Amino acid sequence: MGRLDKNVAVITGAASGFGKGIAEAFAREGARVVIADLDVEGAEEVAAGIGDQAIAAGGDVTKRADVEAMIGAAVGHFGGLDIVVNNAGTTHANKPAQEVTEEEFDRTYAVNVKSIYLTTLAAVPTLEKRGGGVIINTASTAGVRPRPGLTWYNGSKGAVITLTKSLAAELAPKRIRVNAINPVIGETGMLESFMGRPDTPDNRQKFVATIPLGRMSRPSDIANAAIFLAEPASEFITGVAIEVDGGRCV
Repeated sequence: MGRLDKNVAVITGAASGFGKGIAEAFAREGARVVIADLDVEGAEEVAAGIGDQAIAAGGDVTKRADVEAMIGAAVGHFGGLDIVVNNAGTTHANKPAQEVTEEEFDRTYAVNVKSIYLTTLAAVPTLEKRGGGVIINTASTAGVRPRPGLTWYNGSKGAVITLTKSLAAELAPKRIRVNAINPVIGETGMLESFMGRPDTPDNRQKFVATIPLGRMSRPSDIANAAIFLAEPASEFITGVAIEVDGGRCV
C-alpha cells in the first residue's frame, strides 16, 4: 500500500517543475491527482504520463470560477477531495524594487497569494465533507531569508508563510491541517528570473555557493516533503513551514 492510498489531491501548477514532481510522487504513493495548470496541454501530458490515477484541469488560479472548476473536477471525477497543494507560483525578474512594474507586482501577488485565498474558499467546504484534510502551500526560503532584487516576490512568499500559520490555527477545529514548504532556488522554469541573469554554470555557482549542501533544490526534494506533510504520519503537524533548502536558512 502507498502512503497516500485512497486520497484525492488537487495540485496547482502541476504541469512542470515542483508541481509535476509532487503529482507524480503522489500518484506513486496511491493518490488520485488532479493536474491543475494554466498550461492545459502540459497538464494533459503529465496526466497521460501518470495514467488512470490522474486527470488534467486547465485554469487560472487567480480566477475564482477556474479554481472552483479545479476543485469540482476532483469531486466529479474521483468523488471527493482530501489534499490541496497550492503550488502555482510566479515571480518578477530579479531587479531593483523600484523597477518592478505595477503589472508585475499585481501578477506576483495574484498568483502567489490570491490563489490561496481562492482555493481556501473553494476547497474547505469540500474537505469538511470528508471529515478533514490537508492543505500544503509552496512558499519559499525567500519568505525567511530574502535576497536583494526579489523584494516583492519575497513579500508574497512571506505572506504565504503567515497565512499558512493563521489558516492552520483557524481550520484545526475542522481537522484540516495547513502547512507550507520553503524550497530554496531550484532547477525549474523560473530559475533565470530568480537569478536575474543567464543560466550559465558560473551564474548557477554563485547561488549554489550560498547553499551549505552544495546544490539547488530538485522537484523530488519538494515532493518528498509534500508526501510527508500529506500522509497520516504527520497527523499532528500543522502550521509549520518546513525549509527544504540544503541549509540555506541556517
